[in-house]
Amino acid sequence: MSRPKTVIVRYTTANRVNHWITAICFVLLMLSGLSMFHPMLFFLSGLFGGGQWTRAVHPWIGVVLLVSYLGLIVQFWRENLWHRDDVAWLKAARFVIANEEEGAPPVGRNNAGQKAVFWSMALLIPVLFFSGLVIWEVYFGDTTSIPVQRAAALIHSVAAIAAIIIWITHVYAAIWVRDSVRAMTQGYVTPGWAWRHHRKWLAEVASGQHGKHVVRKRP
Repeated sequence: MSRPKTVIVRYTTANRVNHWITAICFVLLMLSGLSMFHPMLFFLSGLFGGGQWTRAVHPWIGVVLLVSYLGLIVQFWRENLWHRDDVAWLKAARFVIANEEEGAPPVGRNNAGQKAVFWSMALLIPVLFFSGLVIWEVYFGDTTSIPVQRAAALIHSVAAIAAIIIWITHVYAAIWVRDSVRAMTQGYVTPGWAWRHHRKWLAEVASGQHGKHVVRKRP
């Protein structure tokens, strides 16, 4: 498939690398965590070299995830602040679900759904991290009581389930909205895509308000 000649830079290389490090860490944590969650899923530990290796590597991947997501927060927190327009977009979400976004209010770089995913993960990942520290027996097993560890394990499990549900929703939306994945793999979108899904952002880019998101002519 030939690439369009006129494109808009939506995500820089740094944005995309940071995103994919976060995504890979999350998938690895999900698989290793599920293998320890229930005996029926223990076979997933084979992906990490067995049960002992899974228990050993899981928390360290969690550390990398926390640092990586902090990078995303530094890069994107301003663009995910909640505005009055987001409430109007939510009220018109039926148009988005019906693939008739022309009937929904124009939105900026991120819509209310994307912002909800961003801030939900910004809450859940620290919860997972700190509850995980409590049950990280190698380093912290002797510093907390058994009741505290049990409570932390419950909180960790509930937060993990919530995070997985949000991740599934995020992946589904990215696939459902055509060419969204390309934005995070190749970094660009077409003006037509931007007009259909993020008209307010397109207007801001066209007016020069977002200098780094420039319109480029491809050779």
